[in-house]
Amino acid sequence: MKKIFLLLLLAGSGCYLNAQSHSEIKMYKTFGGARFEMDTLVLSPKQVLQILKPETLAYEKFKRAKANYDAAGVLGFVGGALIGFPIGTALGGGNPEWGLAAGGGVLILGAFSLTRVFRSHAYEALELYNGKTARIQPQFQFYGTGARLVVRF
Repeated sequence: MKKIFLLLLLAGSGCYLNAQSHSEIKMYKTFGGARFEMDTLVLSPKQVLQILKPETLAYEKFKRAKANYDAAGVLGFVGGALIGFPIGTALGGGNPEWGLAAGGGVLILGAFSLTRVFRSHAYEALELYNGKTARIQPQFQFYGTGARLVVRF
């Protein structure tokens, strides 16, 4: 009787450990990008990329997302520096070149758009990894005096 109980206990724990080997990764949108969590652990995009390595399709999608994330970081940093330089010159009493600040603003807008693309690709990659099928995503887009319905699969 004790042997059967011990055998059932070991088999049950083996199933539990097997179920824990492929935990779901969740993504939460933030202002500066996204936050990734697996169980209670917060992951960086680099760590998520390493976790997704065995799943080739999800890995490739997240690799593309990470490239956009890195480019957005560089554009945001350079844009912030270009905005900060004329402001520092103005505070110091010099003659600032506001064209640099305008260029920095354009770079920051580009960083925002790349961050949006990053979130989109990361979401698709995590859906593939978590085994969920891609959902139909209807969106209403307004332009000028009209509107259109975009359905993404």
